[in-house]
Amino acid sequence: MSKIQPRTLYREVADRTRDLIELGELAPGERISEKQLCESFGVSRTPLREALKVLASEGLVELLPNRGARVKQLTMKQVKDTYDLMSALEGLSGELACQHISDEGIEAICVLHERMLEHYRNRELAEYFRVNQAIHESILAASNNDVLLEMYNNLSQRVKRVRYSKKMTETFWQQAVQDHEEMIAALKKRDGKRLGHVLREHLCNKLEVASLTDVLDDEERLSAANS
Repeated sequence: MSKIQPRTLYREVADRTRDLIELGELAPGERISEKQLCESFGVSRTPLREALKVLASEGLVELLPNRGARVKQLTMKQVKDTYDLMSALEGLSGELACQHISDEGIEAICVLHERMLEHYRNRELAEYFRVNQAIHESILAASNNDVLLEMYNNLSQRVKRVRYSKKMTETFWQQAVQDHEEMIAALKKRDGKRLGHVLREHLCNKLEVASLTDVLDDEERLSAANS
C-alpha cells in the first residue's frame, strides 16, 4: 500500500478509506484502527479523523464516542429507504435525459452498453459493474440537473457496497442485462416516460439482490431472504 504524500488533504485519506470499505478490506461492523491506517497512509491522526467525519456523513462509518470509529453495517430498512429515494431520482433523470441528451451522447452510452454486454458474456463481474455504473452516471449527467446529480451521488455512496455486490446470482444478472437493453431502446427513441419507468423498476430489482450481501445486518438479511 503506497504512502499518501504529506501535502495531500484529508479528502484523499477519505477516498483511500472509502475504497477499503467498498472493496471489503474493512468489513462491516469492523472497528477502524487509526494507528494502522495512519501507518499505512503515512499521515497523522488529524487528517484521518477529519476523513472519518466525511465518511460518517456519507453513512459509511459510525463515530463512537471516546471509542474511535467502525464501518457501518446497513440494515435492510436503511437500504430500502435509500433505494426508494434513488429510484425516484433516477427515474426523473431518465425523463430529463431524453429531453437534453445529444445524438453523440446517446451513441456514447450505446458504446458503453456494448462493452457491458461483452463483460457479461465473459462473466467478468468487476468490469461489468464498472461499465454498468458508467452507463447510469452518463444518463444522470445527461439530465442536466446539477442538484439532482448531487443528491443522487450522496445517496448512492451509502449503498454502493450493496448495489455492486459480488453476490449477484445468474437470475438477477440476466434481469439486470435485460433492463439495460430496455433502457437503451427507450433512450434511442427519446421516450422519457418509458426510460424513467425502466430505471425505477431496475433499481427496485436491485433491492432483492441486497438481501444476499453480507454488508447487511445478519438478522435483517435473514428476514429479507425468508420474506
